[in-house]
Amino acid sequence: QVQLVESGGGLVQAGGSLRLSCVPSGVIFSINGMGWYRQAPGKLREFVAGITSGGSTSYAESVKGRFFISGDSVKKSVYLQMNSLSPEDTAVYYCYAPGGLWGRGTQVTVSS
Repeated sequence: QVQLVESGGGLVQAGGSLRLSCVPSGVIFSINGMGWYRQAPGKLREFVAGITSGGSTSYAESVKGRFFISGDSVKKSVYLQMNSLSPEDTAVYYCYAPGGLWGRGTQVTVSS
């Protein structure tokens, strides 16, 4: 069974940057519809960013202009460049692929 493996999380100071990666352990047809979600303590999981195979991207309002999603159509991987991080971005970040495929998440903690 295909698994999505996230990496790149960690502890960073406010204003810093992190780059998350999501790499499938098996075969995925395309990156179309893949994306990132996050879940902060005590909150529901929320959409962060998505990408299509044509390169179109979408973002939550809270991260527009700070976060940038990209994809590698050959490796079937997606990435999330996160800039100007704030403590409100602290959450577990999950990679998602159509068909209900989720990664286990990577923790992002932003200190003030």
